[in-house]
Amino acid sequence: MSDALGELLTIMARLRAADGCPWDREQTFATLVPYTIEEAYEVAAAVEAGDSGQLRDELGDLLLQVVFHAQIASEAGQFDFEAVAAAIAAKLARRHPHVFAAADAPQTSRDQLAVWEDIKAGERRASGNGASHLDGVPLALPALLRAEKLSKRAARAGFDFDVAAEAGDKVDEELAEVREAIAANPGETATAAVFEEVGDLLFAVANLARKLGVDPEAALRAANGKFERRFRGMESLAAADGRAFADLGLVAQERLWQAVKRGE
Repeated sequence: MSDALGELLTIMARLRAADGCPWDREQTFATLVPYTIEEAYEVAAAVEAGDSGQLRDELGDLLLQVVFHAQIASEAGQFDFEAVAAAIAAKLARRHPHVFAAADAPQTSRDQLAVWEDIKAGERRASGNGASHLDGVPLALPALLRAEKLSKRAARAGFDFDVAAEAGDKVDEELAEVREAIAANPGETATAAVFEEVGDLLFAVANLARKLGVDPEAALRAANGKFERRFRGMESLAAADGRAFADLGLVAQERLWQAVKRGE
């Protein structure tokens, strides 16, 4: 074990000691979950920003979450950081038989992903958690990411469109059903039918993204960033003209939107 990693584990144990930090001592697996998720997203943000210094720092914050969980487990006599590292090392070796065993090497990364998924499925069956092709897709995943993973699992069982265009047709079908639900309830309060149809539409879009080889979470993050950039641009243009953006009518706001788009 490196000196730096050993020091980190020692610091974490000290923080959790009887005379350590009250906040750190109060934490549990459950209370750490929001921080763990947040740190993973901050790693993604650093990657998208292309900032290696920020990425280093965010990876450290994410590593802290692993160390924190492992320390709590160690105190409970369940496992420790060494066991976590040993488990993932064994898993990587097991899921790369062409590298660490005598298996034939896959020809492409797509072939390797197929091998990986086959091995994962075998592990689920061996653990008794493979009765369904959908077993093992975590409920805690962001809904859009989980939709993509569920449709991928279904596709591995043969339940899939032949081509992306057919998945696109399904999006059109679901959008039409949203419109029908809206027409049946002209008010702006979402009915149960509208709620359900919007969910179906989002699932269909996630499935289309999968067929196109697009990560729906990454695509939506990029779209969020683009919208934020353009909206701030509209506000700046309005301010430069001595006007408050919120006081403008929709037609004037749309003109600003188009102006920002043209300037990109």
